[in-house]
Amino acid sequence: MALLQEKIYTIEDIYSLPEGQRAELIDGQIYMMAPPNARHQDIIFSLSRKIADYIDENKGTCKIYLAPYAVFLNADDKNYVEPDISVICDKSKLDDKGCHGSPDWIVEVVSPSTQRMDYSVKLFKYRTAGVREYWIVNPVTKTVQTYSFDGEEDSSQLSFIDEIPVHIFNGLTIRICDLLQ
Repeated sequence: MALLQEKIYTIEDIYSLPEGQRAELIDGQIYMMAPPNARHQDIIFSLSRKIADYIDENKGTCKIYLAPYAVFLNADDKNYVEPDISVICDKSKLDDKGCHGSPDWIVEVVSPSTQRMDYSVKLFKYRTAGVREYWIVNPVTKTVQTYSFDGEEDSSQLSFIDEIPVHIFNGLTIRICDLLQ
């Protein structure tokens, strides 16, 4: 008896979705995305502004992109993600379509519908794709799970009141609670 084969989707399927429908593609599987709420957007905006200020003050060359922004993690047509925040320091990865390769730092803000994806599927995918740092910001528990994959790997769970060090930028620490006042 033959087993049913599940369909493998491609980036072409993502671009064929109805206008306004957002989804991500990981290893050929489509994951639909719900619109973010106001708290989610406040966190993304405030955090990206803090990162951008640090880059500007230090005359850095990294670029910051907010979702929806296409990230093609692998050199294939089966992986397409839209991280909440992507920090890309290698400008050769950028073109008009998005980022081709792994961003240096990705931040995802958890929502009830994305929790499993952010803490497991994306964690594995980002790590194996070469992302140097990954943060998962959880507004419900007011925690930030940080992962550094650059050199000696490190992981920490911190609260919104903690000074959270950014591993890819020397001297940058972020207190989420300070950003949300």
